[in-house]
Amino acid sequence: MPLKKLELRPGVNRENTRYTTEGGWYESDKIRFRQGSPEKIGGWERISADTYLGVCRSLWNWVTLANQNLVSVGTNLKYYLERGGAYYDITPLRRTAALTNPFDTTDTNTVVTVTDVAHGCFTGDYVTFSGASAVGGLTIAGEYSLIVLTVDTYTIEAASAATSTATGGGSVSAAYQINVGYAFTVPGLGWGAGRFGSGVWGFGGGAASTIRLWSQANFGEDLVFNHRGGALYYWDATNTVSTRGILVSALAGASDVPTKVLTVAVSDISRFTFAMGCTPLGSTVLDPMLIRWADQENIAMWTPDPLNQAGDLRLSRGSEIVTSAQARQEVLVWTDAALYSLQYLGAPEGWGAQLLGDNTSIASQNAVAYVAGTAFWMGKDKFYKYDGTVAPLPCDLRKHVFGDMNKQQYAQIIAGTNEGYHEIWWFYCSADSRTIDSYVVYHYLENLWYYGSMARTAWLDTSLRSNPIAAGYNYNLIYHEVGNDDKETSTTLPISAYILSSEFDLDDGHQFAFIWRVLPDMSFTGSESTAPTALMTLYPLKNSGSGYTSPTSTGGVNSGDVTLTAALPIEEFTGEVFVRVRGRQMAMKVSSSELGVNWQLGAPRIDLRPDGRR
Repeated sequence: MPLKKLELRPGVNRENTRYTTEGGWYESDKIRFRQGSPEKIGGWERISADTYLGVCRSLWNWVTLANQNLVSVGTNLKYYLERGGAYYDITPLRRTAALTNPFDTTDTNTVVTVTDVAHGCFTGDYVTFSGASAVGGLTIAGEYSLIVLTVDTYTIEAASAATSTATGGGSVSAAYQINVGYAFTVPGLGWGAGRFGSGVWGFGGGAASTIRLWSQANFGEDLVFNHRGGALYYWDATNTVSTRGILVSALAGASDVPTKVLTVAVSDISRFTFAMGCTPLGSTVLDPMLIRWADQENIAMWTPDPLNQAGDLRLSRGSEIVTSAQARQEVLVWTDAALYSLQYLGAPEGWGAQLLGDNTSIASQNAVAYVAGTAFWMGKDKFYKYDGTVAPLPCDLRKHVFGDMNKQQYAQIIAGTNEGYHEIWWFYCSADSRTIDSYVVYHYLENLWYYGSMARTAWLDTSLRSNPIAAGYNYNLIYHEVGNDDKETSTTLPISAYILSSEFDLDDGHQFAFIWRVLPDMSFTGSESTAPTALMTLYPLKNSGSGYTSPTSTGGVNSGDVTLTAALPIEEFTGEVFVRVRGRQMAMKVSSSELGVNWQLGAPRIDLRPDGRR
């Protein structure tokens, strides 16, 4: 018989059985497709050994007029600016207080009790003390994380143990940062749900949403930012990177600034600042469907007046605004049930809203990616796109993704583009995980899907840095598409990658076929290893759906039973491998798990002959 070429359809499809999807791929991890051929993805490395506090949920990159290339990093605990691999804390202050003898120490104990009437703190909040005199052999100064005891008292951990039991500290200045937020969704809470009290759960009770999510935008070279349900904050680029953000309401000339906002946005062309879901004029009660905008070119003026263009409008479809995105000629706004377009109508009307799509869903505030003039987003049971028309996005992995997802952790889902490879990545929590551990990729140029496992809590594709930036659970930022290995920590690790085909017939699928030779056709271009190796594994079946035969046999070894799985080590210059494999159907897997390896699969061929019906 002639050699059988194994050219499989690009993309991974898990919408049906392994045999029904014959001629394609069924499983994958850390691979992508390039012009139809599967290859291992690029590696990653941390930007620096410096770390931040909390779980990062937001990244934003811009360059100031002073040529500072900055990345803002919003975590559930703080808000930072990254520059040159260092993280600068610009978390705004909630309150400052002048205290008198607030500290109580206990001999030989590092725990210090602090008294501040109606402090408004939650466990995990941060406070900075200055001006204190010594008490109990300790001088309390600097930043501390606190544990709440009562509405008037909390504890901090000193660097050393007290030498006596005492009360004191003299005149002390206390600067309280904004309350911290949750790192994940607590079961039973929904958008806008209340707090869980003062540290009952051992983590911050912060803002009144399930999870601390940030939104931000540039106002010129400056930054406006907020956490969901919180106030609007402003960082002036003429300040140093260690200067804290301040309330927009504290800016000169500020008027009627919303006190609670779900997300913030700034229109690119006309420079209006939007509060998407916010408190109405003169009210402190948040209206989750209300949009307000400040006067053009004036982030502080929110009072409508015939002499300015500040204004508002209320959307009608849905119960709350989830997120927004700047498109070419419009600002897209997602509620939990619809998609709207905001368009500038000129003075005096300001902005108008048009309903683009109804009866849709969106998984989270960060589930949207906009690329090539199209918005793509993950809903709660399917994917969508908007390219002038709202439509479901056909997905070959829909059942796999939404059937293995922790739906209590929708809010953690993030989307990001990797335009260098024409990809959109979504990261989510699998069904048994409370943290992000899975991803799915849509190749929008070739209309392909693939998936795998990876822990990323934020993603930013930016042309202002050399590579896409991501955040994980090691509390530092990561450059992607760098080399071939995992350098997220100080220890370089190999990236385990594989792709497994669906089942396909050998010969006519009725008779057994005997495979005795494989011509692998693999490229190792880009490998850093001097001897790159991948593994090709053949899984024969007696009948489709019957399960793969076992045990495993290394290629070229005759163990007596030729109906065996064959694992074939493929090196850079391997031209052919001799095997003994027998079956009616077969699946093929290509994998690698060594340092410095990069590979791309071409069109391998197998040499086989008919081998009877039994």
